[in-house]
Amino acid sequence: MVVKDDKPKWYVLHTNSGYENVAKQNLEMVVAKNNLQDRVFEIVSPEEEVIQTKDNGKQVVVKQKLFPTYLLVKMIYGDDIWHTITRTRGITGFAGPKGRPLELTEKEIQTMRLETQKVDTSLKVTDSVEIIGGPFDKVTGTVIEIDPQLAKAKVNVEMFGRTTPLDVALDQIRKIG
Repeated sequence: MVVKDDKPKWYVLHTNSGYENVAKQNLEMVVAKNNLQDRVFEIVSPEEEVIQTKDNGKQVVVKQKLFPTYLLVKMIYGDDIWHTITRTRGITGFAGPKGRPLELTEKEIQTMRLETQKVDTSLKVTDSVEIIGGPFDKVTGTVIEIDPQLAKAKVNVEMFGRTTPLDVALDQIRKIG
């Protein structure tokens, strides 16, 4: 086994178009089958919630891929694992020079919110908050649940004439009032 580094890093995998979820499931099965849980820690297909207007004029919230045809994987890389991952059905290779992995920089990891940041907050359930950033920028709501480990909160917002719960990162909301 040739391990490049013993610290897990984030890498980008290229997948077949439209098969990100299938490739992710296949890779998860390969990791389990080959007992690679100590080398591959997270496999992510980043999505965001966006508002779309249907043909009948009705607006709905849908999940949309942030990086179509790509998966992000946190792992301890080695030449031995390269073959296992690139031979996984649905994965066409690593994104990098000549198909070799190129680790993401700290700035890229922070921008994509891949690592949970420790957020010191005094938020409590029932607090009124405003969402800052993202597709729901400037939308206000009420906190109904807080998950400090994932650094997320569930916020009830008034949307389309009814109350809708949204999962929001703690660093994307601020307390008001």
